[in-house]
Amino acid sequence: MLRLLIFVATVVFVDTVFYSAITPLLPYYTDELGLAKSQAGVLAAAYAAGTLAGALPAGWMAARVGVRPTVVAGLALMSASSLAFAFAQSIVLLDVARFLQGVGGAASWAGALAWLIGAAPVDRRGELIGSAFAAAIVGSLFGPALGALADVVSPRAVFAAAAVAGAGMIGWALRMPPVAPQGARMASVAVAGRDPRIYAGMWLVALPGLIFGTIGVLAPLRLDVLGAGATVIALVFLGAAALEAIASPLAGRVADRRGRLLPAAAGVSAAVLPLALMPWPDAVWAVGVLVVLTGPAVGVLWAPALAMLSDVAEGHGIALGMAFAVMNLAWAGGHAIGAAGSARIAERAGDPVPFLLLSVMCAMSSVVLLGVMRRRVAVSPG
Repeated sequence: MLRLLIFVATVVFVDTVFYSAITPLLPYYTDELGLAKSQAGVLAAAYAAGTLAGALPAGWMAARVGVRPTVVAGLALMSASSLAFAFAQSIVLLDVARFLQGVGGAASWAGALAWLIGAAPVDRRGELIGSAFAAAIVGSLFGPALGALADVVSPRAVFAAAAVAGAGMIGWALRMPPVAPQGARMASVAVAGRDPRIYAGMWLVALPGLIFGTIGVLAPLRLDVLGAGATVIALVFLGAAALEAIASPLAGRVADRRGRLLPAAAGVSAAVLPLALMPWPDAVWAVGVLVVLTGPAVGVLWAPALAMLSDVAEGHGIALGMAFAVMNLAWAGGHAIGAAGSARIAERAGDPVPFLLLSVMCAMSSVVLLGVMRRRVAVSPG
C-alpha cells in the first residue's frame, strides 16, 4: 500500500508542479505578449478546460482499459504538451498546449486516484486521499517557486524539464503491477445520479476550483500592480500551499472519524472573510496574508469531497475511474469559470465583484452544511 501511495503521490505532485508554475509567470506572459486581463485568464483557464474535456473519456478509459494505461497515456500527453508549451511563441499555441496538459492531467489523476482508492480500506479512504492531495499541494507549493526560477532563467527550460519528468514517471508506471479493469457500469452511474451525495461532493470539488482559479489569476496580477515581483508572488503561494499541505491529511482523518461534512463545513466557513477582504488592501503584505489564509481553508475541502464521491461510487457499484472522472469534471468546470470568468468580470466591474461572489458562495455553503449536520444529529438515536 505504501509503495502505491508513493507512486500516486508522485504522479499528482509532478503534474501539479508544472500546472502551478504558470502562476508567477502570468505577469511575464502578459508583458511579453501584451495580454489583457481576460486573455491572461484564458491562459490560466486553458488547463482546466482541457481537464473538463478529458474528464469523462479518462474515467471511461480507467474503468474499461485499466488504471495503468490511463496513467501512462496521461503522462505521455502531459510530457508532449509541456514541450510544446516550452517552445510556443504565440498566445494561441500557449493556450492549446495548456489545454492538452489539462487533458493529460485528467487521465493521470483519474487513473492514479482510482488505483489508490481501489486498494484502500474504506476506513482509511479519507486519510489516503488527504495524503495524495498533500503531495499535490506540495507540488503547487514547488510550482510557483519553479515559475519564479523560470522568470529569472528561462520558461523554456522549466517546461522542457516537465517533458523529461513525465518520461521518467512513465517508466515507473510501467514497472508497477497491473490492475484489472473494473468496467464502466454506465447504468449504475445513472442510478447514482439520483443520490444527493454525488452533487454535494461535486460542489465541494467545484468550489475550490472556482476559488483557486480566481485567486490564481487575480492575486498575481494584483500583487504585480502593487509592486511585487515573481519571487514575492511565488513566496505568497508557497505559504498558502504549505499550510494547505498540512491541513489536507488532517481533514481526511477527521472525515474518516467524524463524518465527511464536518471538515467541509469548517473550511467553507473559514474562507468567507479572507475572500471578502482580498481585493481591498493596497499593500503587498496584506494581500499576501489573505491569500495564505485562504489556501488551507479551501484546501480542506478536497479530502472529504473525494471520500464522499468514493462512498457513492462503492455504494452504487460504479468503477472508481468514473467517480474520479466526476471529480475532474467538477474541478475543471469550477477552475475554468474561476480563472476565465472571474478575470472577465474583474475587467468589466473590478476585482471586488468576483471575490465577493465567492465569499457569498462559501457563506451559503456553510449554512447548508451546518443545517444538514444539525438535522442528522437531531434524528440520530439517543
